[in-house]
This record gives sequence, structure tokens and C-alpha cells, in this order.
Amino acid sequence: MKIYAVGGAVRDELLGLPVKDRDYVVVGATPEDMTRLGYKPVGKDFPVFLHPKTHEEYALARTERKTARGYRGFQVYAAPDVTLEQDLSRRDLTINAIARDRQGRVIDPYGGVSDLKRGVLRHVSPAFAEDPVRILRVARFAARFGFKVAPATLRLMRAMVDAGEADALVAERVWQELAIGLMEASPSKMFALLRNCGALARVLPELAAAWTPAGQYARSQRALDFAAARGYVLEVRYAVLACALSGLEAPEQELRNMSARVRAPADARDLALLALRQREQIERGAKLGAEAVVALHQACDAWRRPARFDQLLQTVESCNTGRASSLAAATRLLAALRAARAVDAGAIARREAEPHKIAARLRAARVAAVQSALAVK
Repeated sequence: MKIYAVGGAVRDELLGLPVKDRDYVVVGATPEDMTRLGYKPVGKDFPVFLHPKTHEEYALARTERKTARGYRGFQVYAAPDVTLEQDLSRRDLTINAIARDRQGRVIDPYGGVSDLKRGVLRHVSPAFAEDPVRILRVARFAARFGFKVAPATLRLMRAMVDAGEADALVAERVWQELAIGLMEASPSKMFALLRNCGALARVLPELAAAWTPAGQYARSQRALDFAAARGYVLEVRYAVLACALSGLEAPEQELRNMSARVRAPADARDLALLALRQREQIERGAKLGAEAVVALHQACDAWRRPARFDQLLQTVESCNTGRASSLAAATRLLAALRAARAVDAGAIARREAEPHKIAARLRAARVAAVQSALAVK
């Protein structure tokens, strides 16, 4: 039995990057051998085991054969006679098909080390075309590392899209990959590659339609990378992406359709909807009077959800790539919100003898507080 470190951990070590998770391939063993050594079986589709002490994943070397469309249509063969090279050959990219033995020696049968040095994303074998999720994975690796895609790999991705493989992707897996890609350093590269290979029109047709004008596409790309550079959370980055839909005939419905298609979380969808509705008013924030500011806060439910309102301002800031006017508006609106939230709603309710007048009294008190804080006349 031989054990090798494989995949992302080896790749990231060679790139000089921090390693988060380590995976291992075991050659020459059976499930019974692993169990006897104290490993805990966890794999459903193929034999994967957790180390009894470190709880790291150890998978038996395996090969795969395509049996149906989609990413689940595979027959797995895991046995002691499967070699390391055979196991590595089923992986998506050469940079992920590198192994290291326990003596530290690198095993690189498919040229992954060279591609790392050159900054190239290249498929290992024609079997790449058997799993449509790999289209999304290549795109998010482009966003993570900024590597270029090998021409042959790009042609293969386009052929997969043309063959309808991207149509077999399930929503949960699409969102999983999109969410990871959105949180990378250059998320624009993910969507640029999906657009280039034709997959964007299959997985996010609303966005593909919104990006038809070249100017809108370029603005969205800059906005995405601005949000990433600021380290904004996933909900903000999704809202920034969705703001491109504002140019469509029914942007809110298009956003609902897109969010439902990829099963985007409710928090991400709702922030994006709020951005579509309130972006123009927020952009005018430096010029709004106290009444309008309070009305904006009310429409955004900012009293109860100030953190989400802050995310909304980050979304608009990103869409405007940090223009001074956006920063001034955000600063003013946040100062107004602090003043309005300092109003004691409970005290007003206790003093008011006529319950139906409480809401009007509270609104008037908030407007007065905003006027005082901002010196609005």
C-alpha cells in the first residue's frame, strides 16, 4: 500500500500558497485494508476514508467510466490494481493532477508543474468532457489564479456546451461553483470565461442577455473586481452581479428567475432585489432632504436591518467603482441612519395617547433627528 498527497494541496504548495485541506490517494489497498487500519469510511459514490487521528480524506485509487449525461453519470472502479497515474488521469486539469509521495518527491505524469509555471489551465485528457461541472471549475480557477485557458481546453469547453452538457448541470452544483468563483480575487475572469465558451447563456441566460451591450459588460466586470478588492461578502458580490439586469425590461422578475434557477440563498437574492429598486435613490443620497432620507431608510427596512443597509451601500459603491459621489452619499446616509435609530420609539409610543398616531409621531421624530444630524434645511 502506498499513500500520496494529491490535488489542491500539492498545487498550492508548489505555488507557495497556504494549504487549507489535504487529500490523499491510496494505491494498492482495499476497503477492508483501510478499515482494519482504523480509517472510517465516509464515501457514498466511491471508497473515501477519514484518517483516525487527523480526519483528513484518503481515497482509494480509482478510475471512472461515463454511463450517462451530467456529472453523476459515472461508474467507478476502485481496486488495488489501479495505478496512481490512472487515478490522476481522471482529474480535470493538469495543475490538479500532481502528486507527492511520503519522501517529498513530486509525481507529475501530465505536465502540471510546467503549466503552473506558465500560468495555464489545461485539461488532462478527453475525459474532461464527461463532466460538465468542469466547465465551472475551470472558470473559477481562472478567477482564483488569473491563469489563461489552453486553446485546446477552451475548444473542448465550447464543444461541451454545444453538445448540451451544460444543460445537465443541477442548480445546487451551479450555485456552489458560482459562489466560490464570486469570492475569488478576480471574479470577473470567471464570468468572462463562461461567456467566452458559451456556458453563461446556459446557466445564467438573464445575465447573458444583460451583458449584450459591450459597455454594460465592461462595467459589470469592473464592479465585480472592485467588490472583490474591498473584500465584500458573497451577498454583496451577487448583488453587484445582479445590478447588470437593470437594463432589461423587467429587471426584478429577471433577477427572481435567475436566483431561482441557481437556487441562490434568500439573503443574496433579497439584497440584489433591494439594490435594483433603490440604487438610483442611494446614488442621490448626498442631495436628498431629510424626509426623503427617512423614506429611503424605511423602504430598505434599515431600522431593523442596519447591517443589510450597509451591504446595500457597498453594492452601490461597487457598481460605481468607488466614485467620490457614491462615498459621499454612503457617508451621509449612514450618519442619518445612526441619528434616526437613536430615536426612542418606545418612549414615543408610551407618550402617545392615540395609538393610530404613533407611526406619524415616530416618523416626524426621525426626520427631525436626521435634520439635526445633517444640518438639512
